[in-house]
Amino acid sequence: MGIAISSAGIKVLYAVETTKGVMPTTDAVKIPDIKELPDFNVEPEKLETTTFDNLDYKTFINGLKDLSGASAYKANLTEELLEEWDKLVTAHEAGKENGLNTWFFIVIPKWENCCAFTGEPAKMGLPGVGVNAVYETSVYITPTGEPRWTDSIPTVAGTNTP
Repeated sequence: MGIAISSAGIKVLYAVETTKGVMPTTDAVKIPDIKELPDFNVEPEKLETTTFDNLDYKTFINGLKDLSGASAYKANLTEELLEEWDKLVTAHEAGKENGLNTWFFIVIPKWENCCAFTGEPAKMGLPGVGVNAVYETSVYITPTGEPRWTDSIPTVAGTNTP
């Protein structure tokens, strides 16, 4: 039986490529105040293969998985988040002008690998809020590459650790 893990300490990092098409392994930046991640464990579309020979049941094969556009990352709305998200969008746009991808990493404490994918962040707007509530927001990243597990966990800028 496997050992269950806690979500405490999960980090969401990003880094813009320095070499086109090469996933960065250093100088990643932590996106602060994230408290909920989207589900990338999506079901493949089912493609129907039923023929006239099938008399009782339809038959299917797996098709592509649909990440459904922009994925929401729930976060506490803080000044630090606003500043870092703006830096992320600016770095992404500068990289994109030079044909470089922005990579995102979901790092789980004590694991020897992480989930990595390329994506495009959306500029942040002003979220709604109610009385006597934590001011939360959703920040959005549209995946442009398939999420994959990798043992190349990038180091965070200014440190030697993920």
